[in-house]
Amino acid sequence: MLGLTLEGGASRTVYSCGILDALLENDIMADKIFGVSAGSAFGVSYASRQHGRNYTLATEFMNRPEYMGVKHLIDPSNKCYYNLDYDYDTIPNKLLPFDYDAMREFGGEFYAVVTNVATGEAEYLPVDAEDKKWMKLRASCALPLLFPEIEIDGNKYLDGGVADSIPYKKAIEMGCDKNIVILTRPRDYRKTTDMMTKVAISRYSDHPGFAKAMETRAQRYNQAVEEVMELSRQGKIFVFTPKTTFGVNRIEGDREKLTKLYKHGYKHALWAMDKLKEYLAR
Repeated sequence: MLGLTLEGGASRTVYSCGILDALLENDIMADKIFGVSAGSAFGVSYASRQHGRNYTLATEFMNRPEYMGVKHLIDPSNKCYYNLDYDYDTIPNKLLPFDYDAMREFGGEFYAVVTNVATGEAEYLPVDAEDKKWMKLRASCALPLLFPEIEIDGNKYLDGGVADSIPYKKAIEMGCDKNIVILTRPRDYRKTTDMMTKVAISRYSDHPGFAKAMETRAQRYNQAVEEVMELSRQGKIFVFTPKTTFGVNRIEGDREKLTKLYKHGYKHALWAMDKLKEYLAR
């Protein structure tokens, strides 16, 4: 059983989009997909086999003022750096149609990783084609301070990367004996607790579990990267990491930079395709 773990990284996840399109071209479809943050938002187009849809989204929509910006964050009806209804409703349902029927025919399982604000624990919410407002993807992508808390079935959630940035262990736990892990930072990158994280820890001090998850995130992330790389060296999982992110930041909208990063992922996957197929055939 093949598992696919998609790390988040907001705009940097365009690297993953190039890899996913190469996987589609080679008819490599995972049985279980675990998307974290933007990994979930972009990953659904892989599940629906919509080759090139993510590239169009990145290069034709992410640079539009309607897509993201401070004006949306200070809008009391939105309270998010991203324009939530435009990004998760207008785009997939009107401007860049998502193929819901193909998602239903996927045959595998898709999980959006979220962090429960009350507990600070990761939850793995099954995603299907029936929620055309994409509330679970919104929750998975809900960066602290830049998003409001997203409520689903009475629980409030934020970015899945807070609790489980690289959920490869969950994939193994759920029976995936082959695993592809796509990271969005170069393999030598290690996370630190930056000022924005410290502000978020203070902001959520009334939720000690969540604040603790924020406080320990860098340490847990770095440990997960070390573990993933060791498993890769042992030939137990197959890992993709970018050599560079071309200066693409979390909220990048520059079309040229995003195009370079997408093409980097696509070419990387084609270069590694024979090795990947050998791994999957073992």
